[in-house]
Amino acid sequence: MSRVHDALRRAETGGMPAEPPPAAAKEVRAPEARPAAIAVQPARATPEHGPLVEASVVAYQPAPESHLLDLNNSHETPAEEFRTLRTRLNHLQTLQPLHTVIVTSASPAEGKTFVAVNLALAQAQLAESAVLLGDFDLRRPVVHNLFQVDRAPGLSDYLSGKCRFSEALRRVEGANLYIMPAGSAVKNPLELLNTRQCRALFEELPRHFNWAVFDTPPLLFSADANLLSTLADGTVLVVKIGSTTFDNVSRAMQSLCENNVLGIVANGARASELYSKYTYYYSKSE
Repeated sequence: MSRVHDALRRAETGGMPAEPPPAAAKEVRAPEARPAAIAVQPARATPEHGPLVEASVVAYQPAPESHLLDLNNSHETPAEEFRTLRTRLNHLQTLQPLHTVIVTSASPAEGKTFVAVNLALAQAQLAESAVLLGDFDLRRPVVHNLFQVDRAPGLSDYLSGKCRFSEALRRVEGANLYIMPAGSAVKNPLELLNTRQCRALFEELPRHFNWAVFDTPPLLFSADANLLSTLADGTVLVVKIGSTTFDNVSRAMQSLCENNVLGIVANGARASELYSKYTYYYSKSE
C-alpha cells in the first residue's frame, strides 16, 4: 500500500461534490429473527435487465442537488470517471469472486455516499444483470432522500424479520437498479448488523445481483463498516482531496487490516483537472 500512501500525501494539498448532509434518525432495538428467503420472479427475464427480483417500482426522481449523474450524457466528465471506476471493478471481478462491495471513508463528509450511489448507477447502465444499492449506514441514512423514496420498509426491517426481502426493495423504473433503503431506525445498528441474518444476506445476494454496492458509516466513527468489510467481497475507501488527512487514512486502513481493500477513490478533484483529460478527445471527435 506504499504507493497509495505516497499518492495520498501528494493529494492532501489539493471538484466533485461531497455527499449531501444526511438527516439524523431515532433508533429502536431489533429482535433476533430468521429472515424470509429472497424471492425471484420465475420466467420473467428480459433482454434489457435479465432476471427481475421482486420489488415495487419507483420513478427515477433524484432530489435537487443530489448530484446523481446523467450517465447517458457521454460528455459529462464525472460520469466518465465513474465509468472508469466501473471498468476497473469489472476487471477485478474476472480475477476473483467480487459481487458485494462496501463504500466507506475515514471521516464524515468525504463523499462516500456520492461515490456509492453513482457507482451503482454506472454499473446499472450495463444490461448484463441486476445491481443493488443498499444503505447500510443505519446511523445517518441518506440514500432514500437522494432518490425521494420511503425510508421504510428497508434493510433494518428485513433483518429484524418485520418484512419480506421484496418489500425492502425498490426498483428504479426503466433501469436495472434496485434500492434498499436503511429502513426503520434501530437502537443499536451494530448489533443488528452482527447477526446471522445479515451474514446470510451477504451470502445470498450474489445469487440475484451481479453487483451489490453498500453505503456504510465512516470507519473512524463507528465499528459498523469494519464489521461489514469482513462480510463483503471488497472495500472501497473514499478520501477527499485537501480535506482527508494522511493520518486518518492510515488509521482507517489499519482498522481494516488492509483486508479486501480494492482501492481508494479520490473525491473533490478540481473541475479543470478532470475536463482537461477529455476536452481534446471530444473536440477532435466532433
